[in-house]
Amino acid sequence: MKHQLIDYGVKLEKVALYCDNTSAINLTKNPIQLSKTKHIEIRHHFIRDHIKKGGIEIMFVKTENQLADLFIKPLARDRFNKLRTELGVLDMKNIC
Repeated sequence: MKHQLIDYGVKLEKVALYCDNTSAINLTKNPIQLSKTKHIEIRHHFIRDHIKKGGIEIMFVKTENQLADLFIKPLARDRFNKLRTELGVLDMKNIC
């Protein structure tokens, strides 16, 4: 993603990932392998490696403010419209 943004003239030191799951955030910070995390495949440690290198920063966001929900969950109309507005997506019915 960083390389793609460079093509558009945007340079980021760190890519911010917003997560509403504190357990997942703690897993990225804790290098110790616990019995509950042994099933995680090596390819999923990609994020942890990039956090350690300083290229990615994980930040907590409250569940009600998680913009990704717009793309992955069925939402009530009011929540959908709120998240859509926060992303800057316009409702074309109200423009024309």
